[in-house]
Amino acid sequence: MPAALPIDKMTLSDKLQAMELLWEDLCRTPEQIPSPEWHEKALQERAKRIAEGTAEFSNWADAKEDIRKAVT
Repeated sequence: MPAALPIDKMTLSDKLQAMELLWEDLCRTPEQIPSPEWHEKALQERAKRIAEGTAEFSNWADAKEDIRKAVT
């Protein structure tokens, strides 16, 4: 069933509330959401680097700042 939300008429607050409602609903049945193949490969590669001792870690504050810089 296609949703027909008047997105162009919604406020930012309305849009965020709609996103939160959708996310809450999706979280009720996470087993029904397929994980893409690339995600499994990425997790395996990260686990391998951790096991080999070559993984690098950042604290969350630094990681967020790096992400902000990368997308702006």
